[in-house]
Amino acid sequence: MNEQNLQQNAEKRKRVFSAIKPTGNPTLGNYLGAMKYWGDMGKDCDTLFAVADLHAITVAIEPKELRENSKRLFALLIAVGIDPERDVVFLQSHVTAHAELSWLLNNYTMFGEASRMTQFKDKSKKNPDNINVGLFDYPVLMAADILLYQADIVPVGEDQLQHVELCRTIANRFNNRYTPTFTVPVGKIPTYGARIHSLSDPTAKMGKSEGEGDGSIFILDTPDAIMRKFKRAVTDCDTEIKASESKPGITNLLTIYAAENDITIEQAEREFQNCSYADFKKRVGEATVETLRPIREKYEKLRADDNALCELMKMGAQKAAYLARKTLDKVYKKIGFVRV
Repeated sequence: MNEQNLQQNAEKRKRVFSAIKPTGNPTLGNYLGAMKYWGDMGKDCDTLFAVADLHAITVAIEPKELRENSKRLFALLIAVGIDPERDVVFLQSHVTAHAELSWLLNNYTMFGEASRMTQFKDKSKKNPDNINVGLFDYPVLMAADILLYQADIVPVGEDQLQHVELCRTIANRFNNRYTPTFTVPVGKIPTYGARIHSLSDPTAKMGKSEGEGDGSIFILDTPDAIMRKFKRAVTDCDTEIKASESKPGITNLLTIYAAENDITIEQAEREFQNCSYADFKKRVGEATVETLRPIREKYEKLRADDNALCELMKMGAQKAAYLARKTLDKVYKKIGFVRV
């Protein structure tokens, strides 16, 4: 392949940006629903993954907890398969351009647009004693996160699509007022992962909160904890292991097993057709232990050497800062700030 073809091939690669808040404890649901596939994204796209620690302080959080959560999530991103040599993985607060661009974009965001964001309304109701300006301004910082890196694609949950639309509005407004500066991104809801529910309430989402108890399998749970939780998993009073709307507990366990083994629900049903509920839950638990074992082992190795982990953070921050500064310098110049 000649140099021209290499250049054309490089130009075709899309840039993907994703930011994850270091709040709560990532679960099996987070892994099977999304994180399992993040490592492979870098094969076809240029990928950036940020631990969104600046976003984490819109709600009250203790400094010690924020530090631990940030290190844990950063190490987990690498443990699930993201390659820090190939991909850009970093802590948001390590790249000051995020905060700088956020302030600039505030001046290209209409108050009415920001006030229509439903997440601000929802979170304000949940935290009536801490309705701070940062919570209101959260979507503008999110826009800065995305636009700094000229991202083409932003994988988000359905609840975040409104924020990506605001980001697009801000980008278009800036581009139209000056000259094209920002790539206008597209928000995409990933469809590749399995939707996993709570083991204790299979009609509810598997939550990241430590208070979820036996309903949530956390990625870093010990094998004993995993087996105990599966043993207590809700099923039903029937004996047939078959997925259906009337059997949400069984369906959830079949979904977990199928996702862990890369098979269909129907294949999982056939595998367990003559199995008792007790044996069924045991085998799904054992499969989960083996699915999470290499992740936990890699995570523990990363966390055992804090200096090495910090060096990986620095490396990621340097890569991210280089890309971010290129965009930010253009923005400062176009707005009219004196550059020396």
